[in-house]
Amino acid sequence: MGDTYLQMHVHLVFATKHREASIKKEWRDDLEKYITGIVQNHKHKMLAIKSVSDHVHIFIGYNVNYLIPKLVEEIKTSSNKWIKENNLSKFKFDWQQGYGGFSHSHSQVETVSNYIMNQEAHHKKRSFKEEYLQMLKDNGIDYKEEYMFEFFE
Repeated sequence: MGDTYLQMHVHLVFATKHREASIKKEWRDDLEKYITGIVQNHKHKMLAIKSVSDHVHIFIGYNVNYLIPKLVEEIKTSSNKWIKENNLSKFKFDWQQGYGGFSHSHSQVETVSNYIMNQEAHHKKRSFKEEYLQMLKDNGIDYKEEYMFEFFE
């Protein structure tokens, strides 16, 4: 009798509404821990997570029994509620609609994890818009400008 074996790694990226610098350094680590809990509660494996002031990168070993859109929706709605309940933002906090999701092979896990963990250094060299458009290009994803994140440079 044959067995089934699956291994999938997914890199998720999404931004704050209007790309506002809403994610403050004082509570970024706590936000990342909170999101990690959501990911792990659905039996995904957190490989790397890093938030900067206006977006977050999440890299997971993906549990195929839980749909990515449902996971992203839960991360956004639950973390949004958590931020509000803990009064972490002086202003109304929201995530932008949409997200990017990119698959990676096992051989890329270390490279992608290191890339995510060094976000602050990357953004000293190039903007989030440049980074995101490059990810779309590298993954052969066609896109329409009118459906992209709001990029304010």
